[in-house]
Amino acid sequence: MYDRFYGFSEEPFRLSPDHHFAYQHRGYKKARAYMAYAFMRAEGFVMVTGRPGTGKTTLVGALMDDLAAERAQIANLVCSQLQADDLLSMVAHEFGVDLDVTNKGQQLQHLSRQLQKWHREGRRALLIVDEAQDLSVSAMEELRLLTNIQVGGKPLLQIFLLGQPELRELILRPEMEQVHQRIVAASHLQPLEPDETEEYIRHRLKAVGWQGDPAISKAVYPLISKFSEGIARRINLICSRLMLHGSVEDLHRIGSQDVRAVVEELQGESLAAGSVFTEHDFDVEDVYEGELEAVPSASATTSSTEDTVTTSSEPGSGTTGDRNALWRRRMRRQS
Repeated sequence: MYDRFYGFSEEPFRLSPDHHFAYQHRGYKKARAYMAYAFMRAEGFVMVTGRPGTGKTTLVGALMDDLAAERAQIANLVCSQLQADDLLSMVAHEFGVDLDVTNKGQQLQHLSRQLQKWHREGRRALLIVDEAQDLSVSAMEELRLLTNIQVGGKPLLQIFLLGQPELRELILRPEMEQVHQRIVAASHLQPLEPDETEEYIRHRLKAVGWQGDPAISKAVYPLISKFSEGIARRINLICSRLMLHGSVEDLHRIGSQDVRAVVEELQGESLAAGSVFTEHDFDVEDVYEGELEAVPSASATTSSTEDTVTTSSEPGSGTTGDRNALWRRRMRRQS
C-alpha cells in the first residue's frame, strides 16, 4: 500500500528476514567475518548469539549466498525442544539422506557414508542449527559426536550454532566442556547503536528507490532508536507502521509527532515492548534534510526562528505546540 504511495519498488520494512536488505553494521561485519573464517578452517563449531530480531537469520542467509560457489551441502535445523533421540534422523532428513533403519548406530553409518561421498566429490557439509539454546544437553552431545566423523583427521561435518544469549550459558555449563573446546569462533550480535539505527533505516529506504519522499525529520531517528532499543525487527515494525501512517494521512513529511502516533497505536495493540516515552521526548524541533541550512544559528536574531519553522503549512511542520495540536486532533479522529 504505502510502497505505491511513495513510489517504492517494494516494501522496505518487511518483518520477515531478507538478507538482500542486509545492512552491514559493525557487529554484522564482525560476525560474518568470523563465520567465513571458521568455514575456511572446516572444523568444529561456530556460535552466533543475539537477542531475537537482531539479524541472526539474515546473517545466515547472506552466508549461504556466499557459499553457493563453494559446492557446500547445507542443512538448516530449527530446534524447538528437539530431543537427542530425534536429532540424528532430523539431521539426515535435512541433508536429504533417506534413513530406512531405526537403529541409531546404523543411522550414523548411513550418514557417515554420505558425508564421505560428498568429501570425495569435493563438497563440504555444513549444518546450521537455529534456536540452539533450546537444545537439551544430550542433544548437544549428539551434535558433538557428529563432528567425530572424520577422514584423515579432518571433520566431514561443520556445525554453526545460532541462538539467543542463553546459548552461551548452555555452552559454559561444566557438562558442555567438550563442546566448548570445539568452538573455533563465537560472535554476539548487539542491538544497533543510535547512529546505526539511522543508517539502517536510510539503507533500507534507498534499497527500494527512496529519493526523499517522504522527507524524514532528523528527530525521528533517535526516537525510533529509543523505542526499538536497536532491535532490527522492532525498527522494521515501527518504520512499516510509520510509512503506512504517512500514506493514510497523505503525508510527504514524517516528523516526531508521527512517531508518537504510531508508537501509541502499537502500544495499544500490545505489539510494542520497547522503552516508554515521556512528553519530554517529543519536545523536539523537526528539521528535515535539505532545511538544515535554513535553521538559524544561536547567534541569529530572535525573530527568525519562528518564521523558519512555521512558514510551511504541510502536515508534520510547525512549532512544537502546533504539532501537539495536530497530534491531538488525529487522536480524536481515531477514537
